Amino acid sequence: MFSSSSWLHMRIPFSYFLMPVFLFSLAVSPNNSMTGPVLWTFVLVHLFLYPASNGYNSYFDKDEKSIGGLKNPPPVNKGLYYLSLLFDTIAIVLGGLMINITFAVMLLVYGLVSKAYSHPAVRLKKYPIGGWLVAGMFQGFFTFLMCYVGINKFSLDTTFRLSVLIPAALSTLMLWGNYPMTQIYQHEEDSKRGDKTLSLLLGIRGTFYFVGAVFGLVTLAFVLYFNAYFAPHYALTFLIALAPVVVYFLYWFVQAYRDETQANYQHTMWLNFISATCLNGFFLYLTLSTMNLL
Repeated sequence: MFSSSSWLHMRIPFSYFLMPVFLFSLAVSPNNSMTGPVLWTFVLVHLFLYPASNGYNSYFDKDEKSIGGLKNPPPVNKGLYYLSLLFDTIAIVLGGLMINITFAVMLLVYGLVSKAYSHPAVRLKKYPIGGWLVAGMFQGFFTFLMCYVGINKFSLDTTFRLSVLIPAALSTLMLWGNYPMTQIYQHEEDSKRGDKTLSLLLGIRGTFYFVGAVFGLVTLAFVLYFNAYFAPHYALTFLIALAPVVVYFLYWFVQAYRDETQANYQHTMWLNFISATCLNGFFLYLTLSTMNLL
């Protein structure tokens, strides 16, 4: 029933690119040494919730050209639809059993919003500003709080304080800055379907300008946060960690400025990989520091 093509469309390795939000939440969690909840939260979010969203979106998008994490997507079938729903169900049920009901409900809410992004009845993807705002808010702010609840086995009311809300907001700013770059190579495919993404609205060069400006503001916000809640050397380490991302972004911008065909899948995936690797490394370092393991 579940063909190899369906498993490919789940794009489980793509969860690596979304891992910084979990690690950031882990770093500021008071109970980040509780192995069980930490592992369950990671597994349910990255190995079930995210793949379920990927598969569901692939089923309704029916892309013929490259998509995030899959250069040559095979045709979709009904099995992919059911596999994505199965992964959602497993995440929600185990979230309730192994963590708490609050975490399970948050998994459900995330799943519903991710479905609204591509389902033809709503299809947030066709709204350039609305789709960008919702995607960034739920993959950033909401996911940060969801992971915080899961990692610590807390109730939702424990997240209503600045020490949690500020890093959650920073996660969304980070996603808002990055999201248009993930759409930059899909202009032809999106136009054919009638989807007006933010990157399509901005154009190739406009996307680079926009992302560069937002990235600068987000970096400043992170530096101020680390100076206020941690120590200046964390802000410096953060800047050093981002250096490879800036170098590659500028290199790619020059290439695409001269030849817009360079705004392609390969460059996008390299930027995603470098960015995720640098951020994952930094937030892992921050986690180990807060646990006094360094």
